[in-house]
Amino acid sequence: MIIVASSQAENTDVKLKIVVLGDSLVAGYQLQQGEGYPDKLQAALDAKGINDVEIIGAGVSGDTTSGGLARLDWSVPEDTSAVLLQLGANDSLRGLPPESSRKNLIAMIERLQERGIKVALFGMLAPPNMGEDYAKAFNPIYAELATKYEVPLYPFFLDGVLTNPEFLLEDAIHPNPRGVEIMV
Repeated sequence: MIIVASSQAENTDVKLKIVVLGDSLVAGYQLQQGEGYPDKLQAALDAKGINDVEIIGAGVSGDTTSGGLARLDWSVPEDTSAVLLQLGANDSLRGLPPESSRKNLIAMIERLQERGIKVALFGMLAPPNMGEDYAKAFNPIYAELATKYEVPLYPFFLDGVLTNPEFLLEDAIHPNPRGVEIMV
């Protein structure tokens, strides 16, 4: 994700504001202050000398795509340059209809683009216990929307973390601080 932020910051003297809009994976569920994804992303950018980007965390634990859509306008200030959109994990965990998730993600992408805000999409995968039919309907959503709306896609936000218990909290769903480092 550093590549997304730094490529947008090139050739400008203006500080870019990037909002990370998501659920507990962004909110830093059960992590200490400064250990969550937005803080670690900011630290990684700063360490690389990319000082013209401000990362703003807008994660709400338990949030769905519906909840994200409902709070989109007040969660993303007018002077935002880009949004890293990470929602849908709770939709799939709750077995919400994939078509509803798709419609909500479409509405968020379109609304942000209408406001002139760049979007990058963080994909999610349905948990195996939801079944093959659910996965077939849910899993392609992110790639299809990234193509349709010409936005960058990170295919699976928990890639390299979810299948490795040493990077997860005891719930085996949320990343621990080491897991967040890998995600960044």
